[in-house]
Amino acid sequence: MISLILRRARPAALAVLAAAVPAVPNAADTLAAPASAAPVASQAPAGAPHRVPTTCLPSGDGYLRARIAGAIDADIDWPNSGTVCAGEPKREPAGVRMSFRRTGGDRPHLVFVFGLTGVREGRSLREGRANLTVIDESDGRFYGTLGDRRCTIDSLSQRRLAAAHTYRVEARGFCTQPARAVRGAGDVLVSRFDFAGEVNYGVR
Repeated sequence: MISLILRRARPAALAVLAAAVPAVPNAADTLAAPASAAPVASQAPAGAPHRVPTTCLPSGDGYLRARIAGAIDADIDWPNSGTVCAGEPKREPAGVRMSFRRTGGDRPHLVFVFGLTGVREGRSLREGRANLTVIDESDGRFYGTLGDRRCTIDSLSQRRLAAAHTYRVEARGFCTQPARAVRGAGDVLVSRFDFAGEVNYGVR
């Protein structure tokens, strides 16, 4: 889905936004074999796949909360269940990139991508800088700060997870200036955000 939206963006903005958007797993990738513990009466026909519930973190404590206003007006409160999140290191400026989106029929259909400057493996951070990209999947529009001077990370902490070089990263912060539409007019202001997701520092 994200790659399709990227192809609709103007070429001049494509390189900037492509660098801001990591690969976000699709809900269709979460299929598994039928659960044997389910009661016989509720089992699907033989051979029909069962959807494994989408979660941000296996520990159950991933989330995204944010207030967004302007061209999109919404109070975001996405719990762990039904939220897809991903995170990896980034360059120029060095730090990490974290993305969040919902599966299913939740509206608006948004993707949030935070580029957090200066974040290093296992280290906490205060008063850091962030850039933000918001994608409205319903109409393919991008909104971006196109830099890390408009949003601030109040605090960020990390907790090591079981997989090597993988951490639960929790942060809160705010933006003082809006993210502007890449195509056409309009902007959005994310006046506050809180989130917890996974970052795999082993991805290069």
